[in-house]
Amino acid sequence: MGVWDGMIYFNRSGIWVFTEKLIRRAHTEKRLRPGNRWAKRCLAAIGLFSLAAAGCRSPAEHRANADQVASEIITAKQEEALGKTEPFDIERPSDILRRRLIEEQGLPISGEASLGTDKLAPIPHWPEKDYPPAVTSADANIPVEPNRPLRISLLDALQIGARNSQDYQAQKERVFQSALALDLARNEFRTVFTMQADSSLTRNVEARETSLATGGTVGATRTLENGLDIGATLAMDLVKLLPGAFGRTLTADPSVSIPLLRGAGRHIVTEPLTQADRNVIYRMWEFERYKRSFAVTVARDYYDVLRQMDSVKNNENNYRSAIQSARWSRRQADAGRIPEIEVDQAVQRELSSRNSWISAQENLKDRLDAFKTSIGLPADALIELDPNDLVQLGQRATQYLETMRAAKTTAAETVPPADADVTLVPPTREGAGPYEIDEAIAVRLALENRLDLRVANGAVYDAQRQVVVAADDLKATLTAGANARLTANDNDGSLGFESHQYSGLLTLDLPIDPRSRTRERNNYRTSLINLEAATRNVQELEDQVKLAIRSELRTLLESRESLKIQAQSVVVAEKRVRSAELFLKAGRAQIRDLLEAQDARLSAQNSLTAAVVNYRTAELQFQRDLDVLEVNEQGLWREFSPEVTDNVKQ
Repeated sequence: MGVWDGMIYFNRSGIWVFTEKLIRRAHTEKRLRPGNRWAKRCLAAIGLFSLAAAGCRSPAEHRANADQVASEIITAKQEEALGKTEPFDIERPSDILRRRLIEEQGLPISGEASLGTDKLAPIPHWPEKDYPPAVTSADANIPVEPNRPLRISLLDALQIGARNSQDYQAQKERVFQSALALDLARNEFRTVFTMQADSSLTRNVEARETSLATGGTVGATRTLENGLDIGATLAMDLVKLLPGAFGRTLTADPSVSIPLLRGAGRHIVTEPLTQADRNVIYRMWEFERYKRSFAVTVARDYYDVLRQMDSVKNNENNYRSAIQSARWSRRQADAGRIPEIEVDQAVQRELSSRNSWISAQENLKDRLDAFKTSIGLPADALIELDPNDLVQLGQRATQYLETMRAAKTTAAETVPPADADVTLVPPTREGAGPYEIDEAIAVRLALENRLDLRVANGAVYDAQRQVVVAADDLKATLTAGANARLTANDNDGSLGFESHQYSGLLTLDLPIDPRSRTRERNNYRTSLINLEAATRNVQELEDQVKLAIRSELRTLLESRESLKIQAQSVVVAEKRVRSAELFLKAGRAQIRDLLEAQDARLSAQNSLTAAVVNYRTAELQFQRDLDVLEVNEQGLWREFSPEVTDNVKQ
């Protein structure tokens, strides 16, 4: 006699394969006839496995369900945390600019992972054939031509960074994972249905008999927010439940339990859910602040490249002047008008200017490569920045130059005597930019808007709740419970509950020995320490915010004054070069005077561009530190309107 007996588990496709084989075998043995016990058992098995199939979902369906749940949570929490909603998705498109640049510009890569998950070679047992799905991004509208550099503006860079930056993507995934964690915490308070089925097939070879036993258990559990646990299970033999079968058994086991001391109360039971809910809010605030910091960083790096582009242009012009000066000195020396040593000085400056010109070019390449990686693009991609942004940057410097040239002409007519008293004039608010607001108002704006301060203050409240939870763990354990067992047996063709068994339970655990609560005692003391630490974190962050705001206002003032000073320096340097050229031709100056004047002009020009960039960057950083710079899901910003500060109380 041979026996095959065991528990069988099936996925959705396996259920139908097994059922088909079962029916085919019954037909072969001529047992699938009306009224035949074998037929009844086959039908019972089919019904059981069909029910199991309804509870089986594919990995793709589970992923889609998780995405939907997380998306709903994120949308709701965006409204709660930020007072607005915007699209949020963590699926990276297959046509992001990074990948298109690699493919269309033929850039080298180390492997398939460099192009994206969808380009990975499939491995055995991969759960989803079409994952990741093909997603089109806005980057597809950016034309990429082979072997030609892609020109991008500042607005382009902001949007490209939001879609291609690795760190930006990681921050979005962090928000998404917090939403999944909240869903998991909520699941602890949902009604959960379970089903388990087992089937054993026994074949007696000698007697040519086959027997099939099929049973199942259906259960439901739920924890209420007051701590009440409710559960019920129903066990049955599906084959014996068919009409005409005898010896049927049905067992029901309902039970309830509730903590009365330790672990009792809604605030204790729902603490994990409360923390998970607040964590999503925190991640929202952190991501919103990250977007603002990221946008300012991209702008700062972009302007830094523009500044270096201007430096290359200035060094190029200076190099040309050095070449012309060297040629002029050579002719003058050949004519016997200047000594040979001045020719050597001019040649040395020509060589030095060439070295500076080359260094400026290579420095530009380094900064451009660093900028490309900061927005998520390959360092070796052919990229160039829009020169129109450099023109706009230069217009501000030109305005200051024109103002300083006009002021220089007027000032020359009113120079006080050399022996007159010297009065130092401190910087004033004359010509102040729109963001140079009152310091007290700025600090109040920052304290009201800083999202990281909200997170830190929220952590204090979290720490307070943890103290309450830790104190609750010190209590005695008292749990009340009840359960019942109802059994229905049938030996005469009828089925009804005949056996009833009820029981009540009261469990009391008294911590008579204090050492039995050593872990809980230490946790409670630690929770108080953590509360103090969280409070200090708020105080420290608040001081840092005030320090940053005050420092940014000083930076704005210093940058504005530097703009004026550097513009004056350029005007003086230009005049110095013109004078040196005239005196040199008249034989009243040496070549060294001209060379020094040209070097001073180059330095002043570079410093003026740096001052313009520094002031613009300081404006953006000030808005970031106030947390008033709005950035949308595309990475584009909307700057703060300083007029609203008129409504802020002093």
